[in-house]
Amino acid sequence: MTHHHAAHAESLDYQVAHLADHLAAGPLGELGIRLVPRGDAVLLTGTVPSAQCRDEILRMAGEELAGHPVHSDILIAGTSSPDHAEELP
Repeated sequence: MTHHHAAHAESLDYQVAHLADHLAAGPLGELGIRLVPRGDAVLLTGTVPSAQCRDEILRMAGEELAGHPVHSDILIAGTSSPDHAEELP
């Protein structure tokens, strides 16, 4: 499998793959966030342990996918309300 750096190497597919690699390599990798290209936009789906975690993923997506709309369908695990802050001991 060869990688060609063509003029459209910065295409959405490339950016999505790059972001997926980025997420998989980091502390968020085990969460199994899925990136679903939808036309010119990207839908993020999955479940994360906290709102902070979701915000971090969306921030990364916003940077990696600059110029493309990013839609979040990411759920927060174990909370009935996304605004509920976990109290850590």
